[in-house]
Amino acid sequence: MKKNFNLCLIAGAIAGSFLTACSDDKMEDTVLPQQETLNAKIDQPGDLEKICYYVDNNWNSTAVLKTSLQNSTDTNFMNAQMTKIAGLWGRSNPTLRFVDDPSNYNSTYNAISYSTGKIYYGYAIYYDAKSKGGDIVNAMILAHEYGHQLQYIFGLPSVTENTARPNELEADGFAGYYLRRPNGYNKTNFSEIAAAYEFAQSIGDYQTNSPGHHGTPAQRRSAVRLGFLLGQYDLNASNFDYNFFYYYQGVLNGTYKMAKNTVSPEIDAYMSKYIDELRKIQTGEISAEEFKNLK
Repeated sequence: MKKNFNLCLIAGAIAGSFLTACSDDKMEDTVLPQQETLNAKIDQPGDLEKICYYVDNNWNSTAVLKTSLQNSTDTNFMNAQMTKIAGLWGRSNPTLRFVDDPSNYNSTYNAISYSTGKIYYGYAIYYDAKSKGGDIVNAMILAHEYGHQLQYIFGLPSVTENTARPNELEADGFAGYYLRRPNGYNKTNFSEIAAAYEFAQSIGDYQTNSPGHHGTPAQRRSAVRLGFLLGQYDLNASNFDYNFFYYYQGVLNGTYKMAKNTVSPEIDAYMSKYIDELRKIQTGEISAEEFKNLK
């Protein structure tokens, strides 16, 4: 089920123990009993290098919150993507901040979307994604995290399970949709998206009974493929949710052909050509390598 306070692209954020906040970006987390709030700030070189100790209990206690990445090019790219992603859905930007941890760099291998309208993006995941797949991977991860913002805003997903899978698969779908849309990342060649997604979906898991289960790698591939296919159409968040789960659940449980999608007959005619493909992605009949060559 969707957590009340955040949804993570990657599991495993580490709890911390001290609280402070930057004066213009105060944390909204509840202070635990016995936890002391400290108001001291370290020297700040300027707005783009603003730092504050401690972030929150989803990050290491030595992690610091920043308004920039290691250089202006990367920072500008992410801020521009944030504006474009939110704008695609007719929304204003959430607060985007970056998390660094000089004492334990790998602890920032995470990105978290908060119900309080914030997205915190770790240095480690950003630079690993960029080195392995280029800018498109970070655009995809950010679009996934913003998908959780849409879920918070509109009370989505419409499907619930005992794990986080519907939330995570729909966020993957939102990412695939954004990467295709002309007013989004504008990639019409799915092979480019699939190659990028092989990085992002590598955190799929097989812990199907765990509350934090995100979906298997094959299921996550099918989710981003479905989102990409729906990118053929201009949808709002609620319409996306309806169509995403109409086809996803129907393919997953074999009920798709029992009834046609009368709400969106044009989409239904288009999607009917891809149902068997989506089924084969989910079952693994279409391998990871074949997935990368889909059109």
